[in-house]
Order: sequence, then C-alpha cells, then structure tokens
Amino acid sequence: MNSNNQIKLGALLSYFSIAVNVIAGLFYTPWMINSIGRENFGLYTLAMSVIGLFLFDFGLSSAVTRFIAKYLAEGRVEKANQCLGLVYRLYFGIDVFLFIVLIAVFFFIPRIYQELTFDEIERFKIIYVIAAFYSVLSFPFIPVNGVLTAHEKFVQLKLCDVTHKIIIVGTMSVCLLLGYGLYALVLVNVFAGLITIVLKLYCIKYFTPQEINWNYWNKIELKEIASYSSWVTIASLAQRCIFNIAPSILGVLSGSVAIAILGIAITLEGYTYTFANALNGLFLPKVSRIVADDGDLLPLMIKVGRIQILIISLIIWGFVCLGEDFITLWVGENFNTSYICAVLIIFPSLLQLPQEIGQQVIIAQNKVKQQAFVYLGMAILNLLGAALLTPKYGAVGLCCSIFVAYLFRTIGLDYILYKQLRIDIWKFFFESYVKMIPALIVSLVLGFFVSEFILIEGIWGFLCDCIVFIIVYFIVMWYFAMNANEKRIFIGLFNRITRG
Repeated sequence: MNSNNQIKLGALLSYFSIAVNVIAGLFYTPWMINSIGRENFGLYTLAMSVIGLFLFDFGLSSAVTRFIAKYLAEGRVEKANQCLGLVYRLYFGIDVFLFIVLIAVFFFIPRIYQELTFDEIERFKIIYVIAAFYSVLSFPFIPVNGVLTAHEKFVQLKLCDVTHKIIIVGTMSVCLLLGYGLYALVLVNVFAGLITIVLKLYCIKYFTPQEINWNYWNKIELKEIASYSSWVTIASLAQRCIFNIAPSILGVLSGSVAIAILGIAITLEGYTYTFANALNGLFLPKVSRIVADDGDLLPLMIKVGRIQILIISLIIWGFVCLGEDFITLWVGENFNTSYICAVLIIFPSLLQLPQEIGQQVIIAQNKVKQQAFVYLGMAILNLLGAALLTPKYGAVGLCCSIFVAYLFRTIGLDYILYKQLRIDIWKFFFESYVKMIPALIVSLVLGFFVSEFILIEGIWGFLCDCIVFIIVYFIVMWYFAMNANEKRIFIGLFNRITRG
C-alpha cells in the first residue's frame, strides 16, 4: 500500500478509534462516577495522570521517528537498524532510573498531596503502585509507535489503537456491571496497554523490515541522538506541566472534588485534541521527504490547516453553544463548572492544531532546541499562573493559567516558523484563518440562536440542537468558506461512506 493510501486509511481509522473512544466515554464516564463516586473519580483521574506523567520517553520516541524516517528516505535501511539499537540502549538505562524515582516518590505521597484525606491517600497509594508497575514494564516499548510511523504503517498502528480502545471499553463495562471499584478500573488500563504493546510488536515483525542491531556502537551518533532527545525531553517535560501535572496541582492546593471537575474538562479537551490531531501525526515521513528534496512546505501546511480549521471549529463552536447543556445531561449539575474549564482549555486548539504541520517541520529541520525554549516558557508561565490562581479559584483558575500558557506557545512556535525556517506564516494565516473568519463568525452567532430558540427539554432537545447546529454550520462553511478542493474531498468521503 502506497504512502497516500496509508495516510487516507490511517486517518479514517484514527477517526473511527476516536469515535469509539468518545461514544464509550459518553456512556461509561457518568456510569463510572455514579458507581465509584465523585471523590474516587478524582483519584482515578489522578492515577491516569500519574501513568501519563511517568510514561515519559525523554524525547527518544521522537528521535526514533525522525532518524529512522530520515534514513529510510535516504535508502539506508541498515543505518535505521543501527539507530534503533543505540536508542534501546538508552531506553533500558533510563528505565532503571525511572524505577528508582518511582520508589522514592511513593514515600512522599502524603507530603505531596496534602489536600487529600487520609483514606484517599491510602487508596491512592495502591493505585500508584499499579500505575508505577505498568510504567516501568511498558517504558522500553515506547519506540514502537515511532518505528511504525517512520515506516508509514499507519493502518496497522491505528488498528492497534482501535483495539486498545475496544479492550478498555469492553473490560471496563464488565467491571462496572459486576460492581468492581476503583482498583479494577485502573487495572483495566494496564491490561489494555500491555495487550496493545504485544500487537504493535507483532506488526513491526511482520509488516516492516525493521530490525535492531544490538552489536552496533558509535559514540558520535549516540551523542547526536542524545543531543536531539535532550531538547525534545525539555519540551515534553514542559508539556507535562500542563495536563499531566494539573491534577497533582489541584491535589496540593484544592482537593479531590476540584480534580474531578478538571477531569471532565480534560476528558473533553482530549476528545477535541485527538479528533483534530488524528490527521497531523501521519505527515512526518512526508514532511521529511519534502525537506530532503528542499521542497516548499507551505502548500501542504495551508491545505491541511484549512481542513483542520473546518473540523476543529465545528467541535469548538458546538461546545461553546451547547456544551453547558451537554455536561448537565452527561454527568449532572455538580459538574457545571467543567463547562467553563473546558472552554478555556479547548479554545487555544483552534489556533494551535491547524498549524501542527509546522510542528512536524520543526522536528524534521531539527529546530527542537528553539521549540524546547518555547515550551519551557509555556510551562513556567502555567506554573506561576496556577500558583497564583488555583488557591482562590480552584479548577477554573488553573484552566485560565493553561489558556494563557497555550497562547504563548502558539505565538512562540509561529516565531520559529517565520524567523528560523523562513515559512511565510502570514500567508498561512491569510489563506486559512482570514479567508474563513466571516463564515466562522456567522456560524457561531447562528449556533447561539439555535441553542436559545429550540426549547425542547432533555436529551431529545439536545440532539435536535446538535443536528440543527451541524446542518447550519455545514451550509455556512460550504457556501462561504470551503474551496473547490475541500468540497471535492468532502464529496469523495461522503460517496465512500454511502457506498459502504
């Protein structure tokens, strides 16, 4: 299967995986809250953030994708094998270090999470041990995504992701039906993660020529990989100072109820990000080839960016207009504050995600040092804002801090693209955002009218609101925003779906 078909099918599978995840989440999140309680849901959110925080690859996964894609583009397959051997040596060393750190952190849990009650601390210690065990066991397998991406095996990669979602949905539903509690729900995520690792290893063995050269050693190349990875590490650590550390900040300064409120907002932001970002991650090998050939990346950036704006605006505008009713229907009035939190952390996606091709260019052009400084500034800004706002305003204050930090990140990355990489970012904004602004404003205003004038109560009223909003949005964007190419893409997708 050629690269373009892999990208198309990979994108479709990404959206299917996200649809499974979103639909399942809509059903079992309120089910979970009702089954285990709001405080335990806060602890579950905290546990998932710990898994995400310590499943940290120190930039090596990005290095795997970049260097292997580069060597494959140059036809140097053996160099790709040698590179993977060097990377795995680093991974095993870091895994030992991670194990020691996790043990040390365990003994400081009561001091770190002082706003949790004694009973909550004891329960969290148990789920921390489960999360730590999974982190140490799965850490060496983080590069498998990078290997499959570098070989453009997007279909296999996304099928594994779909399987992961289905396993989580199925086993979690069984656990809730049988009345199992917090610990079982955390174990479900561990079980699904381990099964997915095995599937991805199978795909690498049977669908790629990739091997690991364990005998190869080159100090200069190892230094190059480590140098690249160190800057990606700084950027990744800074990124984790946003959502992975946010529940811990609330655990220190606010409490488990605030964590639960934030957990709902983070879930909604995660749906937005994964849905919009499904297309972006498939382009790094293609970007690497364009860079190797000294080609012009701006047309690809504009083409993908406009499509992303169409998708992201539908999600964000829909949530701004109808999100408060949705949250009330979904998890109850106790979580109404989550609406404000979600709007604050989702809105910056409208500026950042359509520019993700630019992020791939930064990686392909090895400008990760400059990127790291931007992310470091974002993290410092967020932590300072959180320290000032969270004690008084709780989850809302923390989300205000995230909102400002994300805007800083977008401006900083645009500066790199414009000054360092000579990409005409002004032309990108004009061709994408400026040309679409009138239609975006009209669709948002009409969306508010839809939410105000359809007065049917309950779930059916909400569904009517959603259907009318989507129709109105589509009509406005079709006639006033979409170009001929985008209309062709939509018609082709519609024909493919209707023909089965």
